[in-house]
Amino acid sequence: MRVLRSVLKYILAISVLSIFMGPMLWVAVNSFKTVSELLSKPTLVPRTFTFEHYQQLLKRTSFLRYFANSVIVAVATATITAVIGALGAYSVFRCRYPGRNLLFKMLISSYALPKVLVLVPLYVALAKLNIIDSRTGIVLVHVMLVVPFSVWTLRSFFQNVPVEIEEAALIDGCNRLQTVFKVFVPLAAPGIAAIWLNAFLMSWSEYLFASTLIITDSVKTLPVGLAYFLQEYSIEWGIMLAASVLVAVPAVVGFAFAGKYFIQGLTAGGVKG
Repeated sequence: MRVLRSVLKYILAISVLSIFMGPMLWVAVNSFKTVSELLSKPTLVPRTFTFEHYQQLLKRTSFLRYFANSVIVAVATATITAVIGALGAYSVFRCRYPGRNLLFKMLISSYALPKVLVLVPLYVALAKLNIIDSRTGIVLVHVMLVVPFSVWTLRSFFQNVPVEIEEAALIDGCNRLQTVFKVFVPLAAPGIAAIWLNAFLMSWSEYLFASTLIITDSVKTLPVGLAYFLQEYSIEWGIMLAASVLVAVPAVVGFAFAGKYFIQGLTAGGVKG
């Protein structure tokens, strides 16, 4: 009976991995096929192994520029979100002032509205600030999109920090800001890692706001820049496959190193302390 259960567990695990990893592996394999092979009968292994699509991607597009823009925007978004999320969580879950519960409910309720509803007001606001078509503007928008979830994620971590530790830090001469970064942030490290990685991945793949707020080619991020190849009558399949592989690399590497902290942060943040 135990052997049968073990076999069933392995079969289930392999099935789930196949469902999620299968498309990714298929894209990676096809990115090394020639154009003629891509349009012919599908094969699991390329008959002719080639880097042609990757060479064309770098030669015919501004991929490296888009990649650099995405890295700058995503890292800035993730870092700012981690700082604001920590400060916001401390304010909502540790400080005592009238209306803090209402503030938290309003923060979370913002997720109930479709993001497209704020697209036009955001465009007008950024235009008045003269930061349309800039990395600064898109970073601010991305931070706005992920901060509510980040504050909620840190809820359990901040609520479960003993009051005595916080009081000891204040008695030792720390102000509120120092208490957040010297006491709460180290104790909530998995949660901080989770919101940082979540913000990075969201910003890395976000298309709607980036495509609306970015116009100049020199400022475009990867999702916007590579959308050029999704033309109505002609799709550069080989280049798109190569680009998809390269775009996925940072996310895969990030999860490989910080995936356990991401899962730990999300599961801990979902439990009320």
